[in-house]
Parts: sequence; C-alpha cells; structure tokens
Amino acid sequence: MKPTMPVCVESLSRRLQMLVAVSSAVLLLGLWRAPERAWLVLLLGSFAMAAVGLSGIFFVALQYATRAKWSIPLRRVGEAMSKVLPWGGVGILAVVVLHPSLYPWYGHAFESSEGWMGFKQIWLSYPFFLGRAVIFLTVWLLFAGTIRRNSERQDQERGMTLTRKNTRLSVAFMVVFGITFWLATTDWIMSLEPDWGSTIFGIYQFAGMFVSGLALVSLLTLGLRAASPLRQGVGDAQLLDLGRMIVAFATFWAYIWFSQFMLIWYANLSEETPYMVVRTNSAWGGLFVANLLLNWAIPFLLLLPRANKMNPRTLAAASVIVLVGRVVDLYLMIVPPFFRTRSWPTLWDLAMLVAVASGLLLITLRSFFAREPLPVGDPYLLRTLGEHV
Repeated sequence: MKPTMPVCVESLSRRLQMLVAVSSAVLLLGLWRAPERAWLVLLLGSFAMAAVGLSGIFFVALQYATRAKWSIPLRRVGEAMSKVLPWGGVGILAVVVLHPSLYPWYGHAFESSEGWMGFKQIWLSYPFFLGRAVIFLTVWLLFAGTIRRNSERQDQERGMTLTRKNTRLSVAFMVVFGITFWLATTDWIMSLEPDWGSTIFGIYQFAGMFVSGLALVSLLTLGLRAASPLRQGVGDAQLLDLGRMIVAFATFWAYIWFSQFMLIWYANLSEETPYMVVRTNSAWGGLFVANLLLNWAIPFLLLLPRANKMNPRTLAAASVIVLVGRVVDLYLMIVPPFFRTRSWPTLWDLAMLVAVASGLLLITLRSFFAREPLPVGDPYLLRTLGEHV
C-alpha cells in the first residue's frame, strides 16, 4: 500500500508551492529588469537542480552496481531525488536556447582569432553545443526513468530478475554518466570562460555533485524517518554509513580542489592564473576561503567521531553545511567572471535560491509519497532490516 502523505507534510507542501510561485515570479521579473544577472543565476539554479537529480540516481545506481545491501531502505529517497532532473534540464535548455549570448564564445568570429581555431572552433559551434545538451539530458532521463520503473515493478513481481536488470543498467549508466557529465560540465560551466581550461574540471564537478547529493539524502532520510514508514527501515547503521560517505567524498572534493588550485598556482601560466586571481581578490576572497571550510573542513571535523555520524542532529548540521558549501562553490564558478568586483547576492540570486530549494524539496516529497517508502519487492530487504536496523 502506498503511504498517505502526513498532515504535516501536506501543510509543508502547500507552503513550498507558494514559495516556488513567488520566487519564480521574482526571477522572471529579473529576466526582464536585470537580464545580465538573472540569466546567469537561472543557469546556476538549473544546473544545481539537474545535479541533485543526477546525484539521486547515481546513488541508487552505485548501490546496485556494488550490490550493496545496507542502502536498500534508502533507495526510494534517491529515486525521489532523481525526479528533479527534468526540471533542471528544462532550465538549462531555456538558457541555451533563449539566451545563448550568456556564453562569451557565442557568435564569436572564430576566423579572426588564432586561439579559436581548430578543435575549439568545432566544439563550441552553437548547433553542436545545443545538440549535445539535448543528447546528455535525454540519455540521463532514459536511464533514470528505466531504473525507477524496474524498481517499482519489483514491488509487485518480486524475485531477482529486476534486480539483475537494474544492476546491469546501473553499471552501464555509471560508465555513460562519467563521460557525459564531464562533457556537460565542460560545456555549461567551464565554457563560460572559454580561454581557461582544466583537465580535472569534470572530476571536480562530480565530487561536488555527489557529496552534496549524499548530504541531501541524509537530510531527507532524517526528515522522512520521522514522518513516514521509512523509520521501519532506517537505523543507526544507515546513518553511520551515510556519515562515512560524506566524510570520504568531502575529502575527495578537497583533494581535487587542492590539485586544481596548486597546479594553476605552481605553473603560473598566463591563460590559467586569471581564473584564480579573480576569485581570490578582495571582492571574492572571503567566499573563496569559505568554500573550502564549508565543503570540507567543517563537515569533516563534525563527522570525524563515529558517534557524531549516528547523531541525527550532528549529521543534519553537517549536511546543511555541505549543501550551503555547494551553493557557494557553484556561485564562485559561475558569477565572478561577469561581476568581478561585486560579490554580494542580489534579489535575483535570492529568488533563485528559494525557488530551487523549495522546488526540489516539493518534487522529492511528492515523488516519495507517491510510492512505497521501502522497496518491499527486493529479495534482500528483510535480511538488510534484520542485520542493520
């Protein structure tokens, strides 16, 4: 039987709807009154939503591919998060189709500049750029939809057949995802500064995407455990493993961050250093330091003790800090080259933040309560509940 949405969640859903409507209206006003800023933050918010959706289905696929049993009770949370992906995709396509001039290379006279010749000239041709965006989003949605449908079908059909199908699909998805996400982040984010490049930019984006996705899985799990039958399947063992993964991938993010920064600083090449110079100047320097503290140092120290990983308040606090850090990280990647001397957020930035936060929470909650909270057809669920809860 599908769960009935609790009264408190219904009330929250109505409030979230109101927040989405008001903040979206403000952001639309910004597209008219301040297009140079509003389109930029629309890209930021849309990419953040798409990344949340991808982190949800990647979390599910990772557990299938590794045949992990501890995370089976959390599967519906990741699947619900993946429902955000289409909305993020719509926002990205809106920017790419309706306002491609956001990208400095759009309409560039390639022939007049030697630096634009060759491969870059072909790669950043607009029709090819748009076609790749459609292909990336379509492939992700097909994989996510198929994995979710197989998982839902298993509730009725039972047995191992659909588990094996999803395991094979998940392995294929992870390979395809690794390539397409790297290319997509290069297109949508790195090409905002087309004269700069980093060979580990895609890995850096993956690290940020997945650790923030783990943080959101943790927050949703803690909230849903108190307001749904999910409490029957989630205990200290699941919280401990989520905390461990957050510490591990936050440290991985810090390693990639340091690798990128250190190599640019040490090489001191004229085509690379401007990227860091802009982000470490007086206007953006505070956020540059905060980025490292929020995405690694603070959550790492909070969750390092074993007991803290199983403490709901500490895990929730660390997860919130990681999510705030992810916003700061994306903000630093997208905004500084266009507003080099102004780091304070605007009304349009705040509207985007509210719209994205309330929208993804609304979509995720509705998706979660539209299905069984636990994958009751999974043949390993009962053993997992007996061993870990």
